[in-house]
Amino acid sequence: MDYFSFLFKGLLIGLSIAAPVGPIGVLCIRRTLAQGRVSGFVTGMGAATADGLYGAVAGFGLTIVSNFLINQQMWLRLIGGLFLCYLGLKTFRSKPGETSAQTKVQGAFGDYTSTLFLTLTNPMTIISFAAIFAGLGLAATGRGYGSAGVLVLGVFCGSALWWLVLSNVVNLFRNRIEPTGLQWVNRVSGLIIACFGILALASIRA
Repeated sequence: MDYFSFLFKGLLIGLSIAAPVGPIGVLCIRRTLAQGRVSGFVTGMGAATADGLYGAVAGFGLTIVSNFLINQQMWLRLIGGLFLCYLGLKTFRSKPGETSAQTKVQGAFGDYTSTLFLTLTNPMTIISFAAIFAGLGLAATGRGYGSAGVLVLGVFCGSALWWLVLSNVVNLFRNRIEPTGLQWVNRVSGLIIACFGILALASIRA
């Protein structure tokens, strides 16, 4: 069994799922600029963990779990959309001078859990994984759980790699932004995140 091949495929899948710019990417960029690359990376790791979990659901052929999540799309979109709107408003209203205080209260745990929750409540994540795995014939059926486990590990590592690169690249520009500029970063980021929340709510179909 060529485990390296499965690991490489998982890396590519993880990168392809994580790379498109969405609310998590905006959060990662904003937190990196406001609080540093560690905060940005931890933010991304919340999403990488959720990607790994959903990758496991698709990779191990857990159809009962995936079908349940897909059938609960309405509630997932509602919860995720409302949380995005709340997070967008909070980000919009935050001020650069409050960053250090917020970091002490919220900390890395808050950065991690917020994006873990957001990614888990996005039904398109599990749908994307299920489609990719099925399309490439990478489900566990007939291949054994060893290869599926290596594939899921690759997905997690690929997603984590993207967030590591993004947070470090954005951090290069952190010291060049004045407090006034950071205020605008907060406002623009807040609006974008809130718009994603509104779009999620608008896509709900009873």
